[in-house]
Amino acid sequence: MAVLPAADRLRIWRGLSRWWSNLREPCALNKADLQAAVTASDAWVDSNSASFNSALPVAARNNLTASQKSLLLVAVILMRHNVELLKRIFPEVE
Repeated sequence: MAVLPAADRLRIWRGLSRWWSNLREPCALNKADLQAAVTASDAWVDSNSASFNSALPVAARNNLTASQKSLLLVAVILMRHNVELLKRIFPEVE
């Protein structure tokens, strides 16, 4: 999978900016730094997707689609950091 187009990275940056602003959660990054962080995160995902795939058990590696593997990773990360947001995305999570 290739890195995201610039327009999609911009959508993420704007969404995160609005999210943190709406929560009144301080973010000590300026716009350029946040954009750079989004770009770096996207590049990291692209560079490490094979590593994540090889870390999965064989059954998951061979049977889950790329989209399912991505959702799996997102769910685990959100559970570690914001379970309420995870529940809003996946209401089935208790």
